Amino acid sequence: MPRLTKEEKQLAGIVAEARAAQAAWAKVPVKRRAAYVRAMRDRIAARTDGICELILHATGKTRVDAMSTEVLPLALAASWYAKTAPRVMKQRRLRGGHPFFFFKSSRIERVPWGVVGIISPWNYPFGIPLHDVMTALLAGNAVILKPATQTQSVGEAVADVVRSSGLPEGLFHLVSMPGRLAGRAMIAAGVDKLCFTGSTEAGRDVMRTAAEGPVPVSLELGGSDAMIVLDDANLDRAVGGALWAGASNAGQSCAAVERVFVVEKVYTAFREKLVKRVVGLRVGPDRDFDVDVGSLSSPAQKKKVDGIVREALAHGARIIASSGQSEGLFHPVQILEPGDRSIKALHEEIFGPVIVLAKVRDEAEAVARANDSPYGLSASVWTRSNRRGRRVASQLEVGTVTLNDHMMSHGMAETPWGGFKGSGFSRTHGEAGLAEMSRIRVTVRDRMHRAPRAMWWYPHGRFVYEGLRAGITALYGKGLSRRVSALVRLLRLFLRSFGRG
Repeated sequence: MPRLTKEEKQLAGIVAEARAAQAAWAKVPVKRRAAYVRAMRDRIAARTDGICELILHATGKTRVDAMSTEVLPLALAASWYAKTAPRVMKQRRLRGGHPFFFFKSSRIERVPWGVVGIISPWNYPFGIPLHDVMTALLAGNAVILKPATQTQSVGEAVADVVRSSGLPEGLFHLVSMPGRLAGRAMIAAGVDKLCFTGSTEAGRDVMRTAAEGPVPVSLELGGSDAMIVLDDANLDRAVGGALWAGASNAGQSCAAVERVFVVEKVYTAFREKLVKRVVGLRVGPDRDFDVDVGSLSSPAQKKKVDGIVREALAHGARIIASSGQSEGLFHPVQILEPGDRSIKALHEEIFGPVIVLAKVRDEAEAVARANDSPYGLSASVWTRSNRRGRRVASQLEVGTVTLNDHMMSHGMAETPWGGFKGSGFSRTHGEAGLAEMSRIRVTVRDRMHRAPRAMWWYPHGRFVYEGLRAGITALYGKGLSRRVSALVRLLRLFLRSFGRG
């Protein structure tokens, strides 16, 4: 075993404390655990304005962004999780798979992992970690949360919400350490499962480290979402949706609209409407609900976004609309018309308020262009026809498709969240997210346990082989007489279980 670093030794002590608390917590009925989550919801409701203000100062996003994408959805989710978890976690009996095993009865139960480590990002520092914390606790786990360093103050607010519920001592821990050390430290310290939200590159590093355990991981990684506008779309709605999903949180969302593909029949009309709307967007500091778009998170993020735009311009792209000038960490909402399909903005995650607008011949080309990406988090289709929308959605290589909206399903607690390809795997939110926080154990009971042996037990011989072979013939063979004869041979083998035949 490799030697533990100082941080890993400290974290190992915290994990041990959490594990001791979890042993008792796992025995608490799910309905009682749900009461703690409802108490967390009530704390959020009581501190709503203060939480939004804290998020604003920590991230630079607007108050409305904080409310609409983090605080409100989380309060709603807490109620849904608390109501739904008892049913999802309930033991259930499995229906028999075949009469051949009529004497067996199986039950499924969900078992906590134990101690779940959560590494959360800076772009949604309140909403993302608390979704995972709530589902982990409801499933009977203890939790170690490592928030992003640059939004540690919001992590403290998350801890306040959790601890204010009266949760048993030792069950939840907030830790602080450099992000580059967190994944390896969590795994070395002995967490039973690790949930990571962050960049695809960092996610790969976490997965490589986890493979040494092996420790199961849940990865929610980057994205480069596509929006498809068909020729029967409501263009005014589509323009509004593109701007909100592309510029919300200054574009720093893994599911932000970054690529918009519009069929040529309506391209000019869509383009004109989009240009007019972009110039009216207000970008700047939110002093009194007086702006639409806030700032980027850091100088490094600003440099990255500017670099992607410069690279696109060098390859023939044009900025056809901009909401203003770039000042400090505030980046204008920009619309790029690409000149070259090879530009990074079409293939890499921008993570800023920059949208690439491209014309396509038809629906088929739109689908092909949307799928031409290493990512597969989410996408949207804009059309007045639900049937057409579902048909296009079924061809997109992503984890979530919304029709005539975008990104908002992350705020719907009942809908699973997660991606394909380089956007990660596993699911958070919804029943699938609750299930991910537990393991499955099956218990199989034999109704004939008083019999001295089973058909396939020792001693073996031709009689056993022919009897089992007869089972296949009796069930699937040709000819009635042949099947009846085989059934008799199978019955003779079955009676051997009772010491006869």
